[in-house]
Amino acid sequence: MNEKIKAEVKRNEGKMIAFRRDLHTHPELSWQEIRTTNHVVTELERMGIPYRRMEPTGVVAELVGNKPGKVVALRADMDALPVEELNETLDYKSQNDGKMHACGHDAHTAMLLCAAEALVAVRDDFAGTVRFIFQPAEEITEGAEAMIEQGAMEGVDNVFGIHIWSQMATNTISCNAGPVFASADVVEIKFTGRGGHGAMPDACIDATVVAAAFVMGAQAIVSRETDPLEPAVFTIGRMESGTRYNVIAEHAILEGTVRSFHPWVREKMERAIRRYAQQVAATYGATAEVHYRYGTHAVINEVDSALFAQRVIVDSFGESMLYSDRPTTAGEDFSYYLQEAPGCFALVGSGNPDKDTEWAHHHGHFNVDEDALVYGAELYAQYAYTYLTENPE
Repeated sequence: MNEKIKAEVKRNEGKMIAFRRDLHTHPELSWQEIRTTNHVVTELERMGIPYRRMEPTGVVAELVGNKPGKVVALRADMDALPVEELNETLDYKSQNDGKMHACGHDAHTAMLLCAAEALVAVRDDFAGTVRFIFQPAEEITEGAEAMIEQGAMEGVDNVFGIHIWSQMATNTISCNAGPVFASADVVEIKFTGRGGHGAMPDACIDATVVAAAFVMGAQAIVSRETDPLEPAVFTIGRMESGTRYNVIAEHAILEGTVRSFHPWVREKMERAIRRYAQQVAATYGATAEVHYRYGTHAVINEVDSALFAQRVIVDSFGESMLYSDRPTTAGEDFSYYLQEAPGCFALVGSGNPDKDTEWAHHHGHFNVDEDALVYGAELYAQYAYTYLTENPE
């Protein structure tokens, strides 16, 4: 643990909070993070850190130490969500109707910039390079792949990321080895029957009935076809059918998501969903068209990196800060970085009932206990510094 990093982060805490609030006031959706990108660039220029703008948004910057060495990457995401903010009393409430930082990416960006400034202060004390990845479009699971395609992970030896986490108390940090976030796949199913008059069902094939039968029956895939020790979730979030109260629907469209932690589980889920859709449709004399799109991979923390992060957490903040949170079936495209290099992903608790910051992510009341930001910023910096000083070549 580097005391100078700790002091620098604390010294810049107010600046970090102000930057986070500015982003919160002006949220930008995926691939629209132009203002956010410009503000990040302005801060990097002030610090004297070379950077490269990515297309169409996003930034990659590098801080080189006193001599060549390994490369450690630190990642923060920047995009907001199409959510209407319900925090009416905040001084920094979103000014963009229907847009909100409802997941904490504003905090991630601010924490990584604060970490960068702390690392500038100790750059003569480490060999190697810290690469800062300010990523767009995480919420639509496209940003990480785009950054990698543009070279963000070239030459990286280890990668580390953080997510602020309202489901954990402030003053806790979790970085378990193994599964942390689930894979997130998207399913669309179109059932086609034969429409007609609502008073003459015998002359029709009701696509609404077919879709409803599928929705109810398909839950047996999870309850009866997957190993109960290997979690899976299948949720239908949208169902659209019919045009009028007395017209039997010819088409029904379902959209949903599948979450799991292992490749063999998601593959089994895909096969079973396709089979259920075709067989339910055939039972009613209808047809089914299934589109199954693999989304993010599961975030699986590499064991050595996670144990290293746990040691950094304890050394920096004490044993009481280390917490073991259970995996979540939410998705995170940080998984793509872990396909390129070993690394890990930590959760920094920001839930505080006294500050009303225990709301779920993606909710209109979501907010961050800003006392947690110093922990996230310092963890970013201490992880990179310790990794480079312990792995000089």
